[in-house]
Amino acid sequence: MQNDKGYTHIASYEPKSKEEINRVVLLYSGGLDTSVMLKWIQEEYDAEVIAVCIDIGQQVDNLDAIKQKAIDLGAIKSIVVDAKDEFADKYIARGIKANASYQGHYHLSTPIGRPLLAKIAIKVALEEKADTIAHGCTGKGNDQVRIEGTAVTLHPDIKVIAPVREWGMGRDEEIAYAKSRNIPIPHTLDKSYSSDDNMWGVTSEGGEIENPELVPPLKKILQVCTHPTEAPDEERLVELEFVKGVPVSLNGEEMKLSQLIMRLNNIAGKYGIGIAHHIEDRIVGLKVRGIYEQPAAAVILRGHRELEKYVCTRHENKFKELVDQEWGYMCYAGLWYDPFMKDLSGFIDTMNDKVTGTVTLRLYKGHCDVVALKTTNALFDEKLATFMKDDLFNQNASPGFTELWTLQMKMAKQNKKNILLTIGGEEAKQELLTEMKTLSEVGCVLYATKHTSEFLDSHGIANRVVNKISSGKRPNISTLMRERRFDMVINIPSHKHNGNTQTDGELMRELAIKHEVTLITDMEVAKHTVEELKEMILNKMH
Repeated sequence: MQNDKGYTHIASYEPKSKEEINRVVLLYSGGLDTSVMLKWIQEEYDAEVIAVCIDIGQQVDNLDAIKQKAIDLGAIKSIVVDAKDEFADKYIARGIKANASYQGHYHLSTPIGRPLLAKIAIKVALEEKADTIAHGCTGKGNDQVRIEGTAVTLHPDIKVIAPVREWGMGRDEEIAYAKSRNIPIPHTLDKSYSSDDNMWGVTSEGGEIENPELVPPLKKILQVCTHPTEAPDEERLVELEFVKGVPVSLNGEEMKLSQLIMRLNNIAGKYGIGIAHHIEDRIVGLKVRGIYEQPAAAVILRGHRELEKYVCTRHENKFKELVDQEWGYMCYAGLWYDPFMKDLSGFIDTMNDKVTGTVTLRLYKGHCDVVALKTTNALFDEKLATFMKDDLFNQNASPGFTELWTLQMKMAKQNKKNILLTIGGEEAKQELLTEMKTLSEVGCVLYATKHTSEFLDSHGIANRVVNKISSGKRPNISTLMRERRFDMVINIPSHKHNGNTQTDGELMRELAIKHEVTLITDMEVAKHTVEELKEMILNKMH
């Protein structure tokens, strides 16, 4: 089916002819778009319209006025469904446990409500014998995907129409259409912002918000939050009690979740909490900006996240971040009924079994901080954590732990060749000078015994001095060889015997054999080996 504006119905759930549409359940908000489409559906499809307004804790709407407005515009029935408790207990509660967010500080106020709206629309359609549902989403947004995808998942035979996609009207034409049919206009041309509202947050778009290069005039946009600069000068403490990841009391008063959220919105909103300028990637591929007001969500999630971190292990918390991120994306992407959501929620619920306790938060001019935590499930022991002298932490174990913990890091860093040089006699040192310079130039780390080290220093060749085995001093060649510190040892003896039962050269040979270290004692072999090592290192570099 193609209309005169060029829009073609191609999805299997879109009507193929106008005759298929007889009775439509319209998700009605009372705003300009859904008010215009209530009339437009009657005219374009010659169909009956049932308006359904769903109360999920809208913070600025007058639902009684909206209900009457739909009747005035020709709806055969106008229904207001109180879904606040279901929204809070079945949807937001899951979001709280998942620390609900998408690409930063957007706490999913709109997407978390869309599956419920679609579910209720289908329920009303079945009860009222309607063949179609309609919504006010555009073809560029996420909500068309969320609502339509959920609707046809729950009722594969339902038809869906989206008048904003079909009618081809811009905002000016829409306003002209409304005026010509005596439809009250809540938006005017000088206020170009649109919003979506429920107890979990308010989303604002349009106007300066659309262009990220512009600074949005917050004081003109904000609907439930006080601008932080105008918030009270005194801080305020709030106390939230959580049971298995869900808040059950506010400042010591137990209440159902929906009531707690709405009361906290009033408290935190006055302190400018939860305002976010947010760039996000829409499902349909567009990158957009929105302004979000989410006072209760910001406070609750901040408290939940800190309490959860406090009672869970490092590994649980690390993995939970990945699970939460995936849960947030699935919710945002309209895949509420995908089996993967159930899989994710299974882990999330298990983690939250121990997230029980009390969190105290400080609110002050747009900032929300957790300042105290109390729980019987804490992975905290003051006698272990204290810096006082009577602590129980065994600090003797720390160096050994550090050595093992950083072993691979140390080994990875030691990717340069470590060469020990112990060259007897001035003549031998001069003969090998070129080769020793070469080793330094290709990045080898040079270790040298005292006199060889002094010779290298005199020629500006960096080195680390080590002590002969017979000296007994540290750092000692024997210790470093046992640690397999050297990749190669070049030991050119001076042929002078120091009177020891075994010469250092003999001891070195024994250690080299035992620890499988290459040992070179011949001048020509040393020169040849250095040249081969140089070529090998340079080839790796290129």
